[in-house]
Amino acid sequence: MMIILLVEDDETLSMGIEYSLKNDGFEVECAYTLKQAEEKYEHADMILLDVTLPDGTGYDLCRKVRKSSEVPIIFLTACDEEGNIVLGLDIGADDYITKPVRIRELTARIKAVARRKSKNTSNDMITFRNLTIYPLKYEVYKDGEKIQLTTMEYKLLLMLIKNIGNVLTRKQLLSSLWDVDGDFIEEKTLTVYIKRLREKLKEDKNCPYIETIRGIGYRIVGV
Repeated sequence: MMIILLVEDDETLSMGIEYSLKNDGFEVECAYTLKQAEEKYEHADMILLDVTLPDGTGYDLCRKVRKSSEVPIIFLTACDEEGNIVLGLDIGADDYITKPVRIRELTARIKAVARRKSKNTSNDMITFRNLTIYPLKYEVYKDGEKIQLTTMEYKLLLMLIKNIGNVLTRKQLLSSLWDVDGDFIEEKTLTVYIKRLREKLKEDKNCPYIETIRGIGYRIVGV
């Protein structure tokens, strides 16, 4: 049974989420402060993490965890500004969900992140223009220099590259990236991922990797 560490300082909200997740078959440990979370996270299979805590922030815990662990982390917070989302993803979160959240959506996205983490990938090396991708290691190199991508950024890049020449709609990308109904995901979250991926790849505006097809979606530029 998956053990979820729920880090949420609102005890009423925490009790509601805990009750719902337990009904869905998860084991739930609760922490209401950063200190409590730091004492419990090593035993968790996944962390649901609020940003604002009485003695610190969820960002502090995420950074600490990522120094030694790849345990899945999902931010569950009312902080819905683009800057908050970007920061959460940049420091290693696997997903970012804004409150209020429907329990069906939360459960679906927990399961989707768990599947991504456990899914076996090919050992083959993939080359694309001046990029080299090692699927098993989740590593991407540009001209021999490693690019630090989050799990979701990596999956987005790989999906686009595997569909060279084809336009992938926003709906296709949303539903495939999260392995759930795309209606669950806010489109601005995908926009943030595309923006951050372009920045990390250091795209040349005259020869980009990713092309935006206005009103439809995106495609990878093969040449």
